[in-house]
Amino acid sequence: MSQESSHRRSLVEGGVLGGLAGVVYLADQLTKALVVASVPLHGRIDVVGDLVQIWHAQNHGAAFSLLQDSQLLFLVVSALALVTIAYFYRSLHGRSLWLYAILGLVLGGTLGNLTDRIRQQYVTDFVSVGIGNLRWPTFNVADSSIVVGILSIVVLLALFERGDEERGPRPGGEPAASPEPSRGPGTGASGAAG
Repeated sequence: MSQESSHRRSLVEGGVLGGLAGVVYLADQLTKALVVASVPLHGRIDVVGDLVQIWHAQNHGAAFSLLQDSQLLFLVVSALALVTIAYFYRSLHGRSLWLYAILGLVLGGTLGNLTDRIRQQYVTDFVSVGIGNLRWPTFNVADSSIVVGILSIVVLLALFERGDEERGPRPGGEPAASPEPSRGPGTGASGAAG
């Protein structure tokens, strides 16, 4: 890859990561503001009967209301998450754009909840799923994005690693290159199949 095409690729990767992070962040902050403005604290609105409810809650803990009142711990964990995202951004250069989109989910969610913690010392949660008193802890757009993003990264990286092992080492002892799931046959740099 030439230096110019590598630079262009970096811009695309950053655009995918930053663009999706921005969408998630805005969706998170807007939905939280809407809930705060329209549902009283501890108020509930049925969306799908008792199964899915909008439930205005203030979460002083982690995702899904775990580890209540550990503000400093969550700020440190958020900072570590941001450093980890930066590390992956740099180390995955040239890999599938899906990985950058997934990192964007995690980044947007992390920034959404971090904004709440810094601004108000708690996170607004509002989605409640369950039946009667048997309910999953309340969550928000940021929590969902973080969880979906982390699980997706684990699955995709596991698939890439397994693919490398199945192809075996390349001449010279280097592992085989990972496939780009976002590219179909004949869409590589040369534009020709085969």
